[in-house]
Amino acid sequence: MIKQQGSNRIYTRETDENGRSIIRVQGTNRDENRAFIYMARHFHALGLPVPELYWVSEDEMSYTQEDLGDTLLFETLDPVLVERAIRALAHIQVEGAKDFDWSVCFPVPVMDERAIRWDLNYFKYCFLKGTKIEFSEPKLEDEFDKLVAVILAQPAETFLYRDFQSRNVMIRDGQPYFIDFQGGRRGPTQYDVASFLWQAKANFTPAFREQMIEAYLDELRRIQPCMAENKWRAALPHFVLLRTLQVLGAYGYRGYFERKPHFLESIPLALKNLHDILEPIQNEYPYLYAISNDLLLLV
Repeated sequence: MIKQQGSNRIYTRETDENGRSIIRVQGTNRDENRAFIYMARHFHALGLPVPELYWVSEDEMSYTQEDLGDTLLFETLDPVLVERAIRALAHIQVEGAKDFDWSVCFPVPVMDERAIRWDLNYFKYCFLKGTKIEFSEPKLEDEFDKLVAVILAQPAETFLYRDFQSRNVMIRDGQPYFIDFQGGRRGPTQYDVASFLWQAKANFTPAFREQMIEAYLDELRRIQPCMAENKWRAALPHFVLLRTLQVLGAYGYRGYFERKPHFLESIPLALKNLHDILEPIQNEYPYLYAISNDLLLLV
């Protein structure tokens, strides 16, 4: 058995009839499994760094895949490996979107307004209400409206990994490989960069984040030369805010309700992240900034 993290899927390491080590996955949702199976095959056929699928059950509830080892990028956070991972991200976003069947995505094919509001409500109901802090829902929703408008104004014709963070990057022979992309959908590129560089426990410095953003944009320019870089950078802080709110919702649900220690331990770091993110854009989101100040008093 391989230790579970945030999902309820069951992973086991086995040896197949050819003597090779494989990973068997037992899923809990057929549509989610189907999304992973399609994406893994699509990306692997394009030569992108994902595990190869070996076998899929007839009911699509389980499958076996290539064993990429035990080394997570999160365990090393070596700057060279981090840069390789974020450069590879640009390829899975742009090249992976070619001839992609968005209808297989789970639970939705695109990061639209409804999907964004699910994330915001995740924060409000699974985290914020759990803290018992008093807040004005109308004021909060007004600022959510502003954030939604910024996100929806960005180009969204690429593959959005959705949960691109260092725990979902395996390192084998010095190269990054991507896992757990079954929540992917069509959407803007900034979201994944925000997920990766502002992951609470990674605790990257602002200088290192800027270095990695430039490395990512350098790679993106090679494969998508017509991108509007100034607009991309201007929107990035808003994506960082959205992702941080979504992550706090997940930490609240997995921590407060499911009592999983890893998520409880991550809450203080994520709250500091939220405050730091809001500080330079507090004029745009003054009420959220005030809430972040109140939340910091909890840690």
